[in-house]
Amino acid sequence: MSEQRDRMLTGQPYDPFVPALIADRQRAALLTERYNATGVPADDERAKILRELFGEVGEGVVINPTLRCDYGYTVSIGARSFINYDAILLDCARITIGADVQLGPRVQLLTALHPLDGQARRTGVETAEPITIEDGVWLAAGVIVCPGVTIGADTVVGAGSVVTRDLPARVLAVGNPARVVRPV
Repeated sequence: MSEQRDRMLTGQPYDPFVPALIADRQRAALLTERYNATGVPADDERAKILRELFGEVGEGVVINPTLRCDYGYTVSIGARSFINYDAILLDCARITIGADVQLGPRVQLLTALHPLDGQARRTGVETAEPITIEDGVWLAAGVIVCPGVTIGADTVVGAGSVVTRDLPARVLAVGNPARVVRPV
């Protein structure tokens, strides 16, 4: 394993432009291209590609194309989870999606962080923080989840919300930034 990959996976500053990470992203791009080109019905072919792309895939997982990710191997998806059209998983850090999760169309799970300082940002070095979506969560259409966030079990996040901080289990959260409005 490369030093920069190790740094990326442990949340340290890393250079995403080293050959090993470029190759990893190219591998993921080729696999998602194949996945997105599958016709209907293609459940067996899609399942095979997902198992090659992602670190872990539970039984009965359904992901509607198109799907985009950076690396794939940092993603785990629990059984019976459903991801609707146009999902973006920027998985420079681990993305853990529990069982029985539903992600609406155009949901974005974004783990990458870039320096706030312009000069530091120009170096290309970045960091990443993991995202955890616990069992039974529903993220409605267009939800964006920011780096380092955990969303508790059975929580519902309303369409178009931006989740910038952890959300507890069994609540409804909406808005930008997402705020808890009531228990569910």
